[in-house]
Parts: sequence; structure tokens; C-alpha cells
Amino acid sequence: MTAFVLKVCGSLFVAAAAMLWLGWTLLRVRPLGFFLPRQFAEIRADYRRWIWLYRVHIFGYLVTIMGAAALAAAVDRPDDRVLIWPGLAVLAIGSLVGALGAAFYYHMGAWGALDLDGRGEDEIGRFIGGLKVLTHYATCLVRFGRVFFGLGQVVLAAGLLHAGILPGWVAVAAGLLGFAAIGVTMAKPDELERYRPIFHLNAAWMLVLGLVMLRAGLGAAG
Repeated sequence: MTAFVLKVCGSLFVAAAAMLWLGWTLLRVRPLGFFLPRQFAEIRADYRRWIWLYRVHIFGYLVTIMGAAALAAAVDRPDDRVLIWPGLAVLAIGSLVGALGAAFYYHMGAWGALDLDGRGEDEIGRFIGGLKVLTHYATCLVRFGRVFFGLGQVVLAAGLLHAGILPGWVAVAAGLLGFAAIGVTMAKPDELERYRPIFHLNAAWMLVLGLVMLRAGLGAAG
């Protein structure tokens, strides 16, 4: 890989990790599978900040897809592409599905905060009841996004180990996180918060991946 390629790929993964992690971590109100009635008032009280942080988080998924596409484009040998490309493709699909799930919560949180402002308890209760029906579909997107991303990491790890284009421990970490994501999500599908440590570790993995590539790019010639 040339210095330019390493710098572009590294920058994208660093940006994706920062946007995903900071956008979510700095949110004062986070849905835990579904919104609680009191959370809409809390979103309303910090509406503009909440909206922009959630946007940053969602766009972090899209920048992850860009990083995956850039890394795939940088792999030259057919023997390396045969595993790395499928792994990155499924990882990118997982990011897209995850973005769709996050977009649902973003829309419902923003809409509910505005629509329920000044409403009575009965109206809020009816709104929450209808929202829970829709949330079942959103949680499916969240779960599939996590499993797809994890499967992509497992295949990517095998490809990176075969190709030897990045340090082996980066590939091993990807594989372990992928297996953990698949296992936790499929074993406890209704307990979405069990995935939270993996989310933080995945953000750290993407950050480290990006920094490793940036460092290599800064030390490479041309």
C-alpha cells in the first residue's frame, strides 16, 4: 500500500471510530431498546444538542462503510481479496443496517420530543404504546446490524492474517470481537445492553486500526 492509501484508509477509520463513539457517549438521553415516557421531555430540554450528537453517531456508520470500501480498494492480490473483500462487504452491510436502526431511534426521539410537548399523560401513554410496536422492527435492525458487522470482522480477520498487510494482533482482535458480537447478540437477543461493552471495544479497534495505518502511511515513501 502507498502512503496515500494508508493515510486515506487510516483517516476514515479514525473518523468513523470518533464519530460513532463520541456521538453516542455524549448523548444525555439514550434509548434502551425503547423510549421511556420521561425521556421525551429530557430530549426536548436539550433538543438541538441531542439532534446533532445523534447525527454524528449515524454518520459514523456511513464513514465506517467508506473506510471499508477504501481498504477493499487498496488490496491488490487476488489471493488476499478472496477473504478480505467478502469480510469488508458484510461489515459494511452491518454498518448500513445499524445506521438504519439508529435512524429509527433518532427520528422517533426527535418526533416524540416535539409532538408530546404539553400533552397529557393519556396521550403520551397512547403514543408510547404505538411506538413499542414499531420498536420491535427497529430492534431487529439493531440486532442484524451487530451480527452482520461481527461476521464481517471474523472473515476480515482471516483475510488479514492470510495477507499479512497489517499487524496480526489487529486481525486477531477483529476476529475475537466478531465472535463476541455474534455470540452475545444471538444468545441474548432481547437484552440489547449486553452488547454495549463490545460497542466500546469495536470503536477502540477501529481507532487503533486507523492509527496503525496512519502511522504506516506517515513512515512510507510516496
